[in-house]
Amino acid sequence: MTFPASTVCQHLASPLGPIILAADATGLVGLWFDGQRHQPDTRHWPEATGHPLLDRAAAQLTDYLAGRRERFELPLSLAGGSPFQQSVWRALLRIPYGQTRSYGELAADLGQARAARAVGAAVGRNPLGIIVPCHRVVGTRGALTGYAGGLDRKIALLQLEGRPIPASSTPRSGIPDPKASPP
Repeated sequence: MTFPASTVCQHLASPLGPIILAADATGLVGLWFDGQRHQPDTRHWPEATGHPLLDRAAAQLTDYLAGRRERFELPLSLAGGSPFQQSVWRALLRIPYGQTRSYGELAADLGQARAARAVGAAVGRNPLGIIVPCHRVVGTRGALTGYAGGLDRKIALLQLEGRPIPASSTPRSGIPDPKASPP
């Protein structure tokens, strides 16, 4: 993935752990849990405290994690991905709050029913976790599969949205309830 030289970031404490938000002149370009898989090196991006878009994203994310928001209203830039990745990420935006889709269903929705693995790879590289809701993608028959931010966080996000979690899928690392106040 590529990000413009003008990219700025903001760090946010959340009940699910530290989050990095990033934006450029065209919109929000990133939301990662600090240390997650496929996170770019953000050390060279200036910290933009008081940035209007990043502040708005942080407020909406805080409301979502507190159960007060179901949709995000932010300008997004998906330009850092390939055309195929961008099509997958746009498809993720169409999965309603509280619902899930399988990788196979997403592939079929894109007119590429045999591309479930390629769809999975694109989902895993989603640069705007939570806002572009890759946590709503599950395996066959609802099986909980990987999540770049960690399976524990995926479970917490699905629970926040009211999705039942199979009894065999329990958090391993003690990620707290996202509705709880940060320590």
